[in-house]
Amino acid sequence: MQKNTIMFVLFSTVFLLVWYMFFQPKQEQPLFMQQTQGVQQQVQKDQVLNSSQKFSSQNNSVNNDASLLQPQNSQTAVQIKEEEIVLETEKYKAVLSNKGAAVKSWYVKEKNGAAVNLVLPEASPVLANFPGSVYEITEKTESKIVFSYSFKDEWKITKTFDLSQDYMHALDIKLEKLKDGVKLPDIDLDWGPGLGTDDKELKENTSVTRILGYTSTKPSKLEKIKTEQNPAQLYKWTAVDNRYFLAAFIPDNSLNFYNISCIKQNKKTAPILMLSAKVNQNESIQNFSLKFYIGPKSYSYLKTFDTGLEKTVDFGFFGFLGRLATSILFSIYGLTGNYGWAIIILTILIQLLVLPLTLKSYKAMAGMKKVQPLIKDLQTRYKNDPKRLQVEMMNLYRTQKVNPFGGCLPLLCQLPIFWALFTTLRNAYELRYAPWILWVKDLSASDSLFYMGSISFNLLPLIMGLGMFLQQKMTTVTSDPAQKKMMYIMPIIFTLMFWGFPSGLVLYWLTNSVVSMIVQFFVLKKSRNL
Repeated sequence: MQKNTIMFVLFSTVFLLVWYMFFQPKQEQPLFMQQTQGVQQQVQKDQVLNSSQKFSSQNNSVNNDASLLQPQNSQTAVQIKEEEIVLETEKYKAVLSNKGAAVKSWYVKEKNGAAVNLVLPEASPVLANFPGSVYEITEKTESKIVFSYSFKDEWKITKTFDLSQDYMHALDIKLEKLKDGVKLPDIDLDWGPGLGTDDKELKENTSVTRILGYTSTKPSKLEKIKTEQNPAQLYKWTAVDNRYFLAAFIPDNSLNFYNISCIKQNKKTAPILMLSAKVNQNESIQNFSLKFYIGPKSYSYLKTFDTGLEKTVDFGFFGFLGRLATSILFSIYGLTGNYGWAIIILTILIQLLVLPLTLKSYKAMAGMKKVQPLIKDLQTRYKNDPKRLQVEMMNLYRTQKVNPFGGCLPLLCQLPIFWALFTTLRNAYELRYAPWILWVKDLSASDSLFYMGSISFNLLPLIMGLGMFLQQKMTTVTSDPAQKKMMYIMPIIFTLMFWGFPSGLVLYWLTNSVVSMIVQFFVLKKSRNL
């Protein structure tokens, strides 16, 4: 019984179903519930951070007085009004506040003119120190903001945000004693819970948000941080990311920090990243300096920093193939200027690369198709003698020089390539709002031609399904009606499965089917002439 096409399609389906089961977007909640939960989550964030700061105090060089963790404003600070500072470039818009010397919003500007706030409402503000305290703004330029706060003439903190025109910036925190014998407070930097994204990615955002650390020991590797106690000196940098965006913090000297925490209220909430400074009570002046990146996870751009930030781009299990495919895709884009055509050309190149395997597979299928009448005759003659039937069929395969599994195994060898491309095209930031032709305006989203109520009509998956149906019809070698019916159902399953997938991924699969059909046509034509 011929199972080549069924096995390949079923195996591919299992791969896709496993991915869909584990990364299936969750139902989006109504807006009023999101707003209500935003307030609740902000309260929860404060509670969680207070709890973590107590943990920080216990692990610091001295047990600080509880009042130092939330210092009250001095008389000078009370007279200072809360003020928001907006810094904007072509790439981003940052909204800072002198209350806590914090970041209230950080908008990344995208290709289509939209702006994505990477600070979720329930997380704002982030990177705050003593959130209840109002700092004095001692310096303000187009790219540099200096905040200063003094506590009872005992100690002083100065925070300097030095922002670039791009996505990599600098932050310096200076802590100094104003008189001898005072205790210095703990210094923590937190981001979260979670990291912002656009509306179409919000449903799955919590499930794909990660706290990461890039190890200092060589060979350096990316690790997912899941606990509250992680020595900071073991990592070159730490980050919080989601599918398309990244907030990474790179200390100038990791020895100036002692702990990295991943804080979660529960399994259903996004994590908070906290980086704790190593405060030395014996020093009168201390500086904690770091670089921080807030922006898109563009593989080609992150690679320019030579710090391993590009490792945050997920290429899946077959990552080495994904990175290779990405490099080739970017090179082709440099020639075409269009990612849609680049995907098509890349798919054709891959098909040429695996052509020997493809030819072997289709020749095996063609050979099986030729012996189908003989197999049917044997099944009729020995229908009451299964053992004899099996022996005769094996003899038939040997005399006709056909392998019933010869069409399946070469196709299975192509699955790593397919899976690598699947993950690459799913996670490539470069495809966001990248158009192809006509109605395909965003290769990272489904190609909605029009809407019927709330249901979108996506044309590419339909064309892909039709192509798969024709391909199944060409490769069908079985005479069993049930198996034929099953093979014709598979294109429908794939069409439904790919319906909401990024159009770039559907375009790859469609091109792959078309090229495969062309190769099949010539192989089958040649076999009929033999």
